[in-house]
Amino acid sequence: MSPSIVPEKSIFYKEKHIKYWLRCLKTYLPTAYTSNDSNRVTLACFIVSALDLLGVLEENTTSTERAGYVDWIYHCQHPGGGFRAFTGNIVGEEDEANRSWDPANIGATVFALTALLVLRDDLERVKRKECLEWVAGLQLEDGSFGEVLDGDGLTEGGQDVRFSLCPALIRWILRGDSPDAGGTAKDMDVDRLVDYVKSSRTYDGGIGKAPHHEAHGGMTYCGIGALTLLDKLPQENLDSGDDQQFLQETLEWLVSRQTAHIYYDSDEDDEDEGFRMAEPAAAPQLCHEQAASAFGSHGVSMAPPAPLQPSTEPLQIPEEMLWAGLNGRCNKPADTCYSFWVGASLNMLNKVYLMDFNANRRYLLDKTQHIIGGFAKMPGDPPDIMHSFFGLAGLAIMKEPGLKSLDPRLCISVSAREHLESLPWRKGISSNGAKKPDEHDNDGINVLTAGVSYMAMSGG
Repeated sequence: MSPSIVPEKSIFYKEKHIKYWLRCLKTYLPTAYTSNDSNRVTLACFIVSALDLLGVLEENTTSTERAGYVDWIYHCQHPGGGFRAFTGNIVGEEDEANRSWDPANIGATVFALTALLVLRDDLERVKRKECLEWVAGLQLEDGSFGEVLDGDGLTEGGQDVRFSLCPALIRWILRGDSPDAGGTAKDMDVDRLVDYVKSSRTYDGGIGKAPHHEAHGGMTYCGIGALTLLDKLPQENLDSGDDQQFLQETLEWLVSRQTAHIYYDSDEDDEDEGFRMAEPAAAPQLCHEQAASAFGSHGVSMAPPAPLQPSTEPLQIPEEMLWAGLNGRCNKPADTCYSFWVGASLNMLNKVYLMDFNANRRYLLDKTQHIIGGFAKMPGDPPDIMHSFFGLAGLAIMKEPGLKSLDPRLCISVSAREHLESLPWRKGISSNGAKKPDEHDNDGINVLTAGVSYMAMSGG
């Protein structure tokens, strides 16, 4: 049983979030989003997925509207497999002259497929064989993946752990758990991909962008997600000593991401990021110091916690520790999106109970939830589409009332994933029996109580 959220004054203003996302769906986005037009599929996916998580997508859209959204996404499908990120680079018939200007994009393909699932499409119009072979053709010698194929068929872009999750996710949706499910489509080299992800592990336990890079919360999520979707995530007490060390060190690093450092310090340069400064809280311990103080000098135990004995004494929590979000790198302030990246990683490791739900929930609802709906990156910032979605996703990981359950691997609702698995063509690609993350017991305790202290699919 997952840890519960203690009722308190922090309020999730669901109706405001619904209004925020309906504005994003049915009116023009602010001028600042103009530069993101070439990523319109991504914006579309966030918008419909957010409304789905809120449980209001169908009641606020007609079947005709949803069919139009689906048709627009298919208009982005590339004849050679995969999806474009928007329709603006469709410059005519596919030929030698325009091939390099009109490539499919691996990230856009992920967002297109997941958006189609959220919209309850049957994926019958997806060019499955072409897409799977195109993805396999993006793999490089070191096992990593690029982002696009240029006009000469050469792989460009990518080559970091983010682009390791993308092919694993596309493969799982279209091929399932069986390597033979893609018919005659060439499969990627799974073992080389797994080796690349593992080679990106860092000395302190997280996963970096690539080998020898700094550990990062988003990259760690991508690495764990890729291994999970490929059914290659090491299993506790079953795999080799090196894999057990990987699990232990990754777990400790993830738990260390929760921090009461929720503002930029006054001596940090915020000009490049455009953040509005806020008064810093009292400086808490950070990173591994914080984890050591919370979990003892021996690090984080992989074993489930022992049952607590009832106590009549209220737990005294320092005021500055009441709001503790999650950051993505050592010695950085908390950021809304890492409530998902880190929380979902812990979920896939079946250790989500090690996160202090209530302190993170207070951070999201008291500090970054915006008065008009949506979530900001940090306290004092305006809401934006990406952080607003991942704020909801982070709350869904913690089973926030009023939100659907979320599949942490696919970053869509469990009901959207179940729709995929109910499709006739997909039923033949049966699961190998491994539990999905949301089906794990994730047995744990309430960590706080334990004392551990322009519209995306219009036009084009």
